[in-house]
Amino acid sequence: MVVLDEKSVSMLPPPPPYVEDGPLSPPPFPSQSRAPPTLVTLPPHLLLRIVYDTFSGGPVKSQRKVLYWLTMSLRLVNRALYIACMHVLRSTYLPAYSALVRPPYTSDPFPLSLPDSPYVPASSSSPRSGTASLLPLQSVQRETRVLDLFIALKVREDVWADESELHLEREESFKDLFDLMQPRARLEDLVRTYGAREGVVSTSSSPTAWANGSSRAASSRIPFSALSVSFSPRVVGLVLTTRERKKTIVQVPRTREETLEVSARKLVGELRAWVASNHGGFGAR
Repeated sequence: MVVLDEKSVSMLPPPPPYVEDGPLSPPPFPSQSRAPPTLVTLPPHLLLRIVYDTFSGGPVKSQRKVLYWLTMSLRLVNRALYIACMHVLRSTYLPAYSALVRPPYTSDPFPLSLPDSPYVPASSSSPRSGTASLLPLQSVQRETRVLDLFIALKVREDVWADESELHLEREESFKDLFDLMQPRARLEDLVRTYGAREGVVSTSSSPTAWANGSSRAASSRIPFSALSVSFSPRVVGLVLTTRERKKTIVQVPRTREETLEVSARKLVGELRAWVASNHGGFGAR
């Protein structure tokens, strides 16, 4: 049993007066002011769902107009909307793009795994940046750029065909894309994959550091950003671009029936021999 002294209890100071410091929030939320949410501050999966719902359902003609609006207007607003729009556009037009690839060429604008891109910092994929689970703004996969060009051309042709019966889709509009640009970009991606496997191509080092020969390992792995492919039905080659010059360093013959995978392996084999004979930095090349 506790015995309380009434006299000591009565001498205790009263509780402090209640003073409202700011806006109240119901528990268990903290009492702090927050900026009202906007469209671009939404989580990426919600923003993607909103963009997707803008054209889902309705007649095909209306959907094509919405896809044209996504391409020409909405994706240009800011980074978050660009990523969400491109995610929807690439997924929508990928089947049409794949159907136009010329045999024996292959296509893979969306590989299952990609190395770290030298153009996009790793922090850009953090949840706070709002781009998690979506594609980066610039992909190291070069065929993705060809797909984006196809989308920009296809949405325009589709809308014009819907607006006028006199407009006919021109076959030559896509000729350069699939006769030259698509196989060349696909071959560059294959060279990157096979070259990284053989230890002669790097996707992380910069051309400047490689040209200066900052380390022995760096000088033996050519940055992928400094390489490009010269493509023709009979001959393919690798072009090395630096601040000083642009030079074809490897060239191999090919046949019209030869697959891009075979051509890429031949190029990487010649590149490995070129690196072995020119090892020691760009100054020795």
